[in-house]
Amino acid sequence: MPQGSPRGTYLIVAESLRSKIQAERGIETLPSEADLMDSHSVSRNTIRRALKVLEADGVVESAPGIGWRVVRGGDRRSLVERMTDVIREDSLSVGDTYPSEAKLCERFGASRTAVRRVLAQMEGNGLLATVHGKGRTVRALPTATARP
Repeated sequence: MPQGSPRGTYLIVAESLRSKIQAERGIETLPSEADLMDSHSVSRNTIRRALKVLEADGVVESAPGIGWRVVRGGDRRSLVERMTDVIREDSLSVGDTYPSEAKLCERFGASRTAVRRVLAQMEGNGLLATVHGKGRTVRALPTATARP
């Protein structure tokens, strides 16, 4: 990483770790935080934020006495991809109401913070719009090649 870490470096580290986990099927646990700090040349806080993103996406889990363990099975897509695919899976059209934060948390087993982060990203990408008194509505349909 560059000398002064730009904002969002933890997301780059998270995607790097996600790619490594997907490429190496036999990996059971992640290296220690100290080893991850050295290999990515970032601070412990950046590593912890990256691990929390992966935990929210169901890729890793904290295992007391072990460190961070890779979760096997289930959906390997990021929370962003899974929440974007809700539009297709639920056959939503432009103007339809998007599921509430509470329903999304339950559906994906994710924290409200993680769900809100993705919702903000989807709104920023023009997929959703917040309508006062109605919640969020679908503003545009995702394309097959371009994902948020």
